[in-house]
Formats: sequence, C-alpha cells, structure tokens
Amino acid sequence: MTLRLSFSGLARLRALLATFVVVGCTAGGPPPVAPRPVAPPPAVVVQPESAESAAARAYYGQVQQALLSQGLLRTDGGGPDTPFTDRMLAENFLRIALFDEYTRTSTATVQKQSAAELRRWVAPVRVGLNFGPSVSADMRATDTARIASYLQRLSSLTGHPIRLDDANPNFHIYVVNEDERRALGPVLRAAMPDLTSNDVAGITSLPKSTYCIVYAQSQGASGVYDRAFAVIRAEHPDLLRLSCYHEEIAQALGLPNDSPTVRPTIFNDDEEFALLTVQDEMMLKILYNPALRPGMTLQEARPIVERLASQLLGGES
Repeated sequence: MTLRLSFSGLARLRALLATFVVVGCTAGGPPPVAPRPVAPPPAVVVQPESAESAAARAYYGQVQQALLSQGLLRTDGGGPDTPFTDRMLAENFLRIALFDEYTRTSTATVQKQSAAELRRWVAPVRVGLNFGPSVSADMRATDTARIASYLQRLSSLTGHPIRLDDANPNFHIYVVNEDERRALGPVLRAAMPDLTSNDVAGITSLPKSTYCIVYAQSQGASGVYDRAFAVIRAEHPDLLRLSCYHEEIAQALGLPNDSPTVRPTIFNDDEEFALLTVQDEMMLKILYNPALRPGMTLQEARPIVERLASQLLGGES
C-alpha cells in the first residue's frame, strides 16, 4: 500500500496568527383514493457546540479575515499577473504530480520532498459526504450542492467518472468539528484498514496549524488510487472551507505535492488562491490524458507531459 498525504494551511497559518403534493379531482369515476402519507425527511439535530469548537470557529474566522486583508484566498483563477508558458506548465505538473510533499514511516510523517510514481484513479471516484452532528442543515445543503458541482467540473476536466455516491463510496469526506474529529478513529480504520496508528493519529490529533487533510491510497507501486479519506474542519468560515474542498479533492485525484514556486495554483501553502485555477485545470487534464499511465516515473512521463502542455498552450515558450 502506498499512502500519500495532503495537509493544507501549515506555513501560512503560523505566519498569520499569529415536499409538495398536488391532489386532483375529476368529476365522475371511482371515488378518489387517499394518498399514502409521506414521511418527512429526518430532522437534523444539531449538537451543542463545545467551548473548544467555538474557540476554533472564532480562530479560523480570524485566519480567513487576515488572509483576505492581504489579498489572498483569490477566487479569480489567475490573471495577467500570473502568466505561465507551456514549459512552465510542464515543469509545474511534474513537480506537483510526481513528487510527494511528505515522507511516511511506521512511526512518523515528515515534511520531505521525494520523487514518486504518477498516480491517479482508474475506477470511478464515488464520493461519500458525511457531516458531523454539529453541522447545521443549511450548511449541509450548501456544501452538498457546492461539492456536487465541483465534482461535475472535475469529471468534465479529467474525462473520468467522479460523483457523489453515499451508497458505495471509495472516497470519504468528513466535515466535523473538534470533538467529532477526535472520535473518527474507528470510522477511519474501517474505511482504510491498512492505515497505521500514526496515520490515524494524524487526523484525530490534527494540529491547529493544519486546515484540512486527505489520505489517498494506492496498492503497491501500481500508482492506481483505490480509496481516499478527507477531513474538513466544520469550524471554518465559508471560503476557507470551500478552499479545503477544492484542494483536498483535487490533490487526492493525483496531484499530491505543494510547491512554493508554482503559480497560479491551489497547490501552494501560501494560500494565494482559494479555488482551482486555470493552470490547475490544465494539470488535471494532463494527469488524466490517456497518453500517461499510472506508475510512470518522472523520466518516463516528462516527454509526454511536455508535449501535452505544448498542445494545451499552443506551443508558447
């Protein structure tokens, strides 16, 4: 099993803080049959917020405001101030797709760049969206709609089936508060039984400096992802939470690394961009192009990636 990790918000956070029924009636004929009663959907019972969760909500609200005040968390996808060429796109893709940001052992996970094989999904990606009891009905409805739309966009970009599927998911997303996240151990082990105790603790003991996290798993060196598990803090304000959805889902499709040299992108801990950029879209198109295959090395992928990048940008240099 190969496990890749994505943690969002590390460096920048430390720097900042600091039903409708119609009944018709027709003359004559048999008497109308009373409609069978329809049970209403179950009510969402929101659990009271703990003091720790309330403190986290206030804290991350300050984080978002601080980022916005510095012109960060952009939602424009890049512009004239963030130009890139086909050569830059190729090199940026190779850096994001064929390197890992973290090195994992049985006892620890350390931030260390290392070369890796190309990874992506072969089976359809079926996303199960789970909300903790602390999450309101309004937020559940809003986030479900946003994620469904985003998955449709990702599927269109990659040409790969990606959709919400709570019945048989292979990609789990949990939106939980502090207390709910700490109790996720059994759920996480059931969803991804090959995880180590250290991996599980990486979520249940998630440090304050990490906004969100995703684990994506492939079997051996095949480079074929077959399951993933993401955790998003329910205490995040809207844009910061949406940013986490964008980054963690996209990274778990096969773009695992972050790089301070790549721009414009969400795969960069400086938080300049909140949402998927134009270059990120191109990287996803390259990643799922049939000319590439899971398990390719950097050397094998490079000439193909350079050709695909040139095609996407018309051969600019």
